[in-house]
Formats: sequence, structure tokens, C-alpha cells
Amino acid sequence: MSEKLPDPMTIHPIAGYENEIYVKPAVKNPAIIVGAFTYIADSDFESHVTHLYDWNGDRLIIGKFCQIASGVEFVMNGANHQMNAVTTFPFYTLEGWNAAPPAKSDLPLKGDTVIGNDVWIGQNAVILPGVHIGDGAIIGANAVVGSDIPPYSVAVGNPVRIIRKRFDDEMIDLLEKLSWWDKPIGEINALIPILTSGDVNAVKSKLKKRLGA
Repeated sequence: MSEKLPDPMTIHPIAGYENEIYVKPAVKNPAIIVGAFTYIADSDFESHVTHLYDWNGDRLIIGKFCQIASGVEFVMNGANHQMNAVTTFPFYTLEGWNAAPPAKSDLPLKGDTVIGNDVWIGQNAVILPGVHIGDGAIIGANAVVGSDIPPYSVAVGNPVRIIRKRFDDEMIDLLEKLSWWDKPIGEINALIPILTSGDVNAVKSKLKKRLGA
């Protein structure tokens, strides 16, 4: 009998448990792009993405193997109001007001929201429009992320602040070069002892040999 391999297009990766799903096969909105094996601790993902409107042209892009806790919200550019005028009230969105939409140049649009690979986003965190979060970052519970987070950083609080790097710069560079999340399932399975080891110095040594660094 052949060994059963992980399937990125399985919606429920834990048999009999519906409150954790792989996001990629569940997403219908083409403006939400999610990599393989990223999961959320919920039975639905798109309800966590708010104010994503076609006319703004922004996208939510999430990499592979991300871990998204329950209650996380991705706030998109449609939540922003015009701020360079006397009022921020969005007359143009509501019935009965004689108001044309403002030019896009008058709105504080911040572009795509981009989450890297192997990012862990803690419970009830809020990711604001246009934020970029690097590979391997950890976002603490209840954080409000309104600024970019470098790879392999730990960030917490409201407003979010970076409290430390997870590893030294050499190790971070090795991990970015390894890009394990892009490898075939069989190779990732073989790498699991390295990826899950708490002996960072030993891991660094093995990665140097593997990458010829």
C-alpha cells in the first residue's frame, strides 16, 4: 500500500474536524491568492477578509505553509476614507447623496497586502491594508499590523512593534536561500528533522553544508 501524502487541495486536513481548513482550495475570490498548505483555525476564510472591493484593484497574497489563528482579520483598502478633504464621510457609497467617487489619487490606497511563507499570525490579530510581512515572521495575538514586518521577526502590540529577530542574520539568510516551502512534498518530508529541531546551531551547520555556504 502506498503512503498517503499531504494534499494541498484538501479543505479539511484533519479528519472529522471542520474548524481548521487549508485555505487555497476554499477561496473563491480571485483577488485572494493563497499558497499551498496555508491553514486557518476556522471553517471559513473569506469572512476574515473585509473591505475587499473590485474597484480598488487590491489583492491579498499569502504564501505557503502559513498558520492563521482564529479571529484574524485582513482589512483591505476599501476600508480607507478620503483624508485630504474637509470630511471623511463617504457620501458616494451611500444611496441618495449627490456625490461622485473621489479620484483614486485622493484615496489613501496602499496596494496589495502580502504575507510571506511560513508566517504564524496569532489569534485576533488585525492586518491593515498594504502591509508586507516577511517569510517566517510571527505576529502576536491581538496585534494591529500597520507597518511592514521583516522576515523571521517577532512582532506584537497595537501599534505593532518588532521585539526581536527569531535568528541571527546568517541563519535568516540560510533559511531564505533554502526556501523549503517551495520544495516537493517528498523533500519537505525529508527536511522535517531539520525544520523542527530546536538545536539552531546544529541546524545552521547542516544548512551550510546543504547549501554550500
